Amino acid sequence: MKFGPVPVGEAAGAILAHAVATPAGTFRKGQRIGAAEVAAFRAAGLDAVVAAVPGPDDLDEDAAAGRIAEALAGAGIRVEPPATGRSNLFAATPGLLIVDRAGIDALNGLDPGITFATLPAHSAAETGRMVATVKIIPFALSKAVVDRAVAAIRAAGPLVSIAAYRPQRVAVVSTLLPSLKASVIDKTLRVMAERLTPAGSAIVADRRVPHAEAPLAAAMRAAVAEDRADLVVVFGASAVVDRRDVIPAAIEAAGGRVDHFGMPVDPGNLLLVGALDGRPVLGAPGCARSPRENGFDWILARLLADLPVGPAEIVGLGVGGLLMDIVSRPAPRAAPNEAEIPEARRIAAVVLAAGRSTRMGGPNKLLSTLDGKPLVRHAAEAALASRADSVTVVTGHMAAEVAAALDGLDVRVVHNPDYAEGLSTSMRTGIGAVPEAAEAAVILLGDMPRVDAAVVDRLIEAYDPARGALVIVPTAAGQRGNPVLISRRFFPDLMAVAGDVGARQVLRGYPEAIVEIELGAAVALDLDTPEALAAAGGRAAAD
Repeated sequence: MKFGPVPVGEAAGAILAHAVATPAGTFRKGQRIGAAEVAAFRAAGLDAVVAAVPGPDDLDEDAAAGRIAEALAGAGIRVEPPATGRSNLFAATPGLLIVDRAGIDALNGLDPGITFATLPAHSAAETGRMVATVKIIPFALSKAVVDRAVAAIRAAGPLVSIAAYRPQRVAVVSTLLPSLKASVIDKTLRVMAERLTPAGSAIVADRRVPHAEAPLAAAMRAAVAEDRADLVVVFGASAVVDRRDVIPAAIEAAGGRVDHFGMPVDPGNLLLVGALDGRPVLGAPGCARSPRENGFDWILARLLADLPVGPAEIVGLGVGGLLMDIVSRPAPRAAPNEAEIPEARRIAAVVLAAGRSTRMGGPNKLLSTLDGKPLVRHAAEAALASRADSVTVVTGHMAAEVAAALDGLDVRVVHNPDYAEGLSTSMRTGIGAVPEAAEAAVILLGDMPRVDAAVVDRLIEAYDPARGALVIVPTAAGQRGNPVLISRRFFPDLMAVAGDVGARQVLRGYPEAIVEIELGAAVALDLDTPEALAAAGGRAAAD
């Protein structure tokens, strides 16, 4: 093929390389030049146009793309008719994309004029999804080059295909501990059913047993023998942490085998793969309870497509296996049962109630009343009514009186003897008293009585380590307010703060971890002056 300026008188049959505007209209790039085009060019006073002139042994771009695409397509692939040098390949059936990486690399290295791109290997594809495309760069390509490409593809076998899903019967076995709510298991079943639907598979059994080796082994045997399950998925109430833990031990006690524990995909590290009576058994990591993509999805999809899943396949997933930003990981073992289940997370509440109320001009504002109860009691009751797992109140100034205002409430009261040195000392006291099982804490201020349980719950719901949402800050009309939820990831930083400053000094260094949610005026109303208290309808405490 020749390329460059072509005299208008010799341009018939050539391919226009760039769009040309004439009084008769605009002629587009890639258009074949015929008699009408030549006449228009002459009428416009053009002497030459930039064009590609195919030789007798060349195929035009569409013919070349079509031939190569047809050779590439394997089972489950539909080829779209080529246009503008491109031919797209689509999934003709739901399944996983299978690619021959070495063959594709060789094809792309055969000639710069041939390019072939695909989705990542083992991508899930519904019917009609585009999975690959052939693009021919020049306007024409040597027939000999196309012949070599097609011969190489046929020698290697189809380079792209779809491993179709096989509808399967799936038994789900859930183990139980007192800390695991039934609602968590119910949600897990709904999420699992949604994962199975694209593959035409379904849950045929929902077995719930104590988190112990013997009952779990019996449930798995029943899933295979009675439920006739093709696949058994075990959701443990507590994550598997060792090859000898309850779930792997139960698989072996049931007569099965454990093939591999652990996976270089995050989230999804604690996945276990085994087999029982020829059926795959998956020990699901805690993140599998979430609908967001994680390593469990990758392994489940392969099993639903009848692809092998063993140690070799699993250990090869490390490159590309980081599905989340590293800042989103909480401190190691921040929560003993870090199952990555929102409903099961333990979030503490800390109410700061140690200040001297200097702006109030005398009385302790926390003992001032609104709607018949002290402000500090409003804050503590909001925390208690929320999803927070525990409530700690930090006292300082007039500690005995503040504690008395909380009489009858199920809160832990801790005293900050250094309260006069500033807010940071109360924050350190409160953070230091957070139970070890809590993976985050909501820090409430004792003088914000319109913050209710719903506000605290919204913060807890927005907390999502898997997506990097480690600090949740409420806003009112775009301005940040209180309370604030903070992951244990930042507790060491908070404990190092000094002076009359709070958490925000620390959090300025981690903007990527902060998520703001608009919650309205309640998160901006603090009653720290006589005027603010009176405007809200409250009464100041006695001096």
